[in-house]
Amino acid sequence: MRLPDGGGSVPRPLAAVLDGSTPPGVLSWPAERPVDDALAAARDSGWSGAVLDLEGAADKAEFMERCARALRLPHWFGRNWDALADCLTDLSWCPAEGGRLLVLTGWQGYAAAVPEEWRVFEGVLADAVGYWRETDTGLTVIMARGPARRGRQGAL
Repeated sequence: MRLPDGGGSVPRPLAAVLDGSTPPGVLSWPAERPVDDALAAARDSGWSGAVLDLEGAADKAEFMERCARALRLPHWFGRNWDALADCLTDLSWCPAEGGRLLVLTGWQGYAAAVPEEWRVFEGVLADAVGYWRETDTGLTVIMARGPARRGRQGAL
């Protein structure tokens, strides 16, 4: 899959998800690539996308606040793990025609600072990806290894 601006190919794992030859899942993103490349490829494939930047987040309260803002979660989001799981498996508040791409940036510091909370979040993500896997609006998560090099944000 070529990027729309001629900027090169999207890494094979994401291209395979976007073209439907591989089920949605959790993918790694090369440190040297801007995450805007992933968002552009998703958009060109009819997917919606959002970036959750966790750079500098040090506790669960900040993490939940960033989720609420970046993902444009509904007003009923309770800022706890169960509420986040509910929001990610009931996406009626965020309809999509194609799949959904969630790009995580700056997550390594949060994962190191609060590993127990990070493990819970990984479980919430895995459950959400699994929930949407066999649908026409699958959820794929990209774990960006590099800095949060991106442009605009959007809702899932």
